[in-house]
Amino acid sequence: MGGRSANKAGYFDKLKGLLDEYKSIFIVTVDNVSSQQMHEIRQSLRGEGVVLMGKNTMVRRALKNFMGDFPEYERLLPHVKGNVGFVFTNGDLKATRDKILSNRVAAPARAGAVAPGDVYVPAGNTGMEPGKTSFFQALGVPTKIARGTIEITTDLKLVEAGTKVGASEATLLNMLNISPFTYGMGISQIYDGGQTFASGVLDIEESQLLKAFSSAVTTIATLSLAIGYPTLPSVIHSIVNSYKKVLAIAVETDYDWEGITELKDRIQNPDKYASLGPAPTSDDAGDSKAEAPKEAEPEPAAEESEDEDMGFGLFD
Repeated sequence: MGGRSANKAGYFDKLKGLLDEYKSIFIVTVDNVSSQQMHEIRQSLRGEGVVLMGKNTMVRRALKNFMGDFPEYERLLPHVKGNVGFVFTNGDLKATRDKILSNRVAAPARAGAVAPGDVYVPAGNTGMEPGKTSFFQALGVPTKIARGTIEITTDLKLVEAGTKVGASEATLLNMLNISPFTYGMGISQIYDGGQTFASGVLDIEESQLLKAFSSAVTTIATLSLAIGYPTLPSVIHSIVNSYKKVLAIAVETDYDWEGITELKDRIQNPDKYASLGPAPTSDDAGDSKAEAPKEAEPEPAAEESEDEDMGFGLFD
C-alpha cells in the first residue's frame, strides 16, 4: 500500500509540475499506438514538449485536487475519457500538432476494427489462382480470369469509413497485401489560456478572423441603427447621419457657420465655380472636332433628258 501511495503522490507532483511549467496541453488519443511509436513521438518532441500518460481515474483525481488553486483545470475533466494522454508544450501549437500527427504506421486490416477511412480494392491482376474466384464473388468484387490468374476489373469500395471491418473483408485485404489503415496519435482537444478547443481551430487564418469580425461589426451597426439603440459600432454612423441632416437644414435656412459657408455659396452661385472644373483634354477636343457636323454639300442639278422635247412632238 505504501508503494502505491508513493507512486500516486509522485504522479501528482509530476502532473502539477508540468501544469505549472507549460501553458498549452494537447489531449491526445493513443488507440492502437505501439510502444515503439510512443518512443519515436517522445523523441520528436524532445525540447519542445513532454508526453505524459496515466490512468484516467488518477488524472481526474489529481486535477480535482489542483482545482482549488486553479479552477480553470475543470475544463480538462470532460475530455479525460477513453485511451488518452497529455502532451505539454510552450512551443508553436501548429508545429507541435504536425509533429504529433506525423508519426503514423501502416497496419493491416483486422476483423472488428473500425475503419478510419474508406477502403478500396484497386483494379488489377492479383496473381491468385482461379480457384479463389468464389471468394471474390462472395464479396461482390468484379473479376475475370486473365492469363491463368484472377484480375479485378474495376475499383471497388470494400469498407466504408466508420464501419467495422468484417472477417471476410479483412481476409481479402490481407490476401492482397493491402494495409489500408494507419495508426498514430490523434488530437482530441487543445487546452490553451484556460480554454479548450478542437485542433481544427489552428487552421483558421488571420484573414478569416478579420472577415468574420468585420461582418459581425457591420451586423451590429445595422441592427443598432434600425432599432435606434446606440452601440460602439453604430455611433460613428449616427454622427454622420445627424451631420447630414444639419447640413440639409442649414442649406434651407439662413443659419451659417464656417464649414457651411462655401457649400451654400456653391449652391447659390454655380457659375462662379464653373471655371474650377477640370479643363478638357486634347483627346476631348479632338473628339469634339471629329463630331462636329459636316457642311451640307449642294445637291447636283438634275440632268436634262436628251429626249426632252419641250412639249413638241418629232413630226409636229
